[in-house]
Parts: sequence; C-alpha cells; structure tokens
Amino acid sequence: MTLERLRLGSRRSPMAIAQSGDVGRLITERTGRPVEIVGITSFGDVSKADLTQIGGTGVFVSSLRESLLRGEVDFAVHSLKDLPTASPEGIVLAAIPERDDPRDALVGRDGAKLADLPPGARIGTGSPRRAAQIALLRADVTCVPIRGNANTRLAKVRDGELDAVVLACAGLARIGFTELITEVFEPDDMVPAPGQGALAVECRADDAELIEVLGSVDHPATRVAVTAERSLLAGLEAGCSAPVGGYATVSGGSAGRHARVCLAGVVLGVPHAGGVDVSAGSEMMVVREHGEADARDPQGLGRDLARRMLASGAARLVGAPGEVARASASENSAAAKNVAEDGSTAGTATTNREDVHD
Repeated sequence: MTLERLRLGSRRSPMAIAQSGDVGRLITERTGRPVEIVGITSFGDVSKADLTQIGGTGVFVSSLRESLLRGEVDFAVHSLKDLPTASPEGIVLAAIPERDDPRDALVGRDGAKLADLPPGARIGTGSPRRAAQIALLRADVTCVPIRGNANTRLAKVRDGELDAVVLACAGLARIGFTELITEVFEPDDMVPAPGQGALAVECRADDAELIEVLGSVDHPATRVAVTAERSLLAGLEAGCSAPVGGYATVSGGSAGRHARVCLAGVVLGVPHAGGVDVSAGSEMMVVREHGEADARDPQGLGRDLARRMLASGAARLVGAPGEVARASASENSAAAKNVAEDGSTAGTATTNREDVHD
C-alpha cells in the first residue's frame, strides 16, 4: 500500500530548503511516509528593512503558519530560534529533532580569525547578541547590520565589502560551507541564541495522527535544553532588540530523577539602546547567570534564571513587562504589522531579534 505523501512547508532560501530536506528524509526513514517540500515566501524574505524594524524573526514564521492553518501544507519546519515564545492557537510544536552544532562561527577574509583582523575591521551581522559579544572580545572592530541569505553575506566578505561575517555553525554545515569557517566561538566566549542549531516541526493541533508521525523525529534531550533556553527568553521578555544569549545542556539522560539541565544566560549591550550598532567605545553592561535543575522542569529553570538576571540589572536592557512589545509595535511600519501576525500577544515575549539565514 502506498502511503500518502506529506506536504512540508518551508521558506525558499537555500538554507531553509536544506534543513527541511534533512527533516523530511528523517521522517521518511523512520515512518515510511514520503515527504514533498512546498516553498513559501514570507514578508521577511522579500523586505530589505532591518529585522529590528519589521517585527523580528517572527516575520519569517507567520507565512508558514498561515499556510499550515489554511491546509495548504501538512507541517512546517523552522529554525527554532525564529519561533516566537508564545504558542499560537491551533498549532503544536510536534517535534524538535536532535540539535546540530549550536555555536557561532566567524568567516574571515583570507582565513583571518577575530584576533587577526585589523583595528576598525567591519564585521557583518544582523544579530544584536553577536554584535555585543564581538564588541566584548574586540572593542576596536565595528559590527554593521547585514541582511540577505548566507550566500549573499559570504559574498560580501569575498568581494571585500566586509572583513568578516558571523553566522551559525549549524547553518553553514547545512549548506555545505563549513570549510569557509575561520574560527568557531565556544559558548563561554559567545553564548548562542536560545534554540540555535535546533529545528522546530509544527503541525495543526487537531491532527493527532500526524502529531504521532512527526513525534518519531523528536529528540527528548534537545527538547529539554531548548525549552529551558526559550523559557529564559520569555522570562526576560526579549522581544525587541535586547541582546540575549541562552545555552543549556542536559546530562544523565533526558528524563528521570538523575537527569539534570544546566543553563547559562547573558544579557548585554548599552542600557536602553537597541539595534545592532555596537561600536568601539560603547559602555557595555553585561549580566550573566548560570543555573542547574532537574531536567523534568526546564521551564522552571529558565524562569528562575530570568528573574535573577532581571534583579541583577538586565531590566535596564530588556524593559519592564509589556514594554518591549509595545515599543516594538510603535516602531514597525504598517506593512510589517500586517504580516507579522504570528500568534503572539502584547505583554508576552515574541522572538529575540536574532540573525536569520544562518
């Protein structure tokens, strides 16, 4: 008997198609169900505006979710760090496959590492988190905003427009460009974005049969780790331009009384400043916290760490509850507001304004 083909909704960028293909093949391998990829273009893909001005990475998610709810696709694959932390009505996070390398990577011209770059070097990134941490490592270089897919960004280094770019290791691996990496930043030096390196598989909440099929590719330890990270992000309400990093690891298995989850968080930047222009001479404020808890309660760990960070001064960078969403909405264009409906609500965390296409 021929099994019905599943329609997988994906953004059209080379990286999105590559990671969707990986998930589709894994589902077919484990369940026998054939999968076809349906390309969908989002407003975020066609807009040239800075992400901090058009609603953050949620604009890359909304079009896929709309197609899912209309029944045009059966399920969708996202980069997990793009997902708003608020769950949309009618959609469930059915699976989180095993995480790829969560670290950030530098691609420098002529093989240069960060320490090799000359003073005043220009490093491209669309991520406030990356820009702020680069400024801590090298106060004499400048991070500049950059948009476009990975190929476009890499070309700016090759053509001499930039001295380097910072992208995710996982993204570069998915499109076969790991040989271009000149330096990998360990999490102690550059804390990754919450969910970085992981993928999210969503489907309609009323499709119990499909939820079971997609669950075949879920990786429990990865789910625990990224749940802690995303709970931290939600607790900090980092929905605007606050530079936030969060990275969790699981030891002793993913369940049971012996399993533990460790979480490191960082909020950093110029107090009350947004955007990604973190340049030499900026007065940087850094709030770091670490915590550990039973792996059966990753949300509790994330919330606790967020409370401790806010009490230690992160509120100066993140804002009081509800203020981030309102401030972001006031800055966005009318067109962006129309396309950024992703199920999140005012007063809850949406998405970190993290870099995409990586």
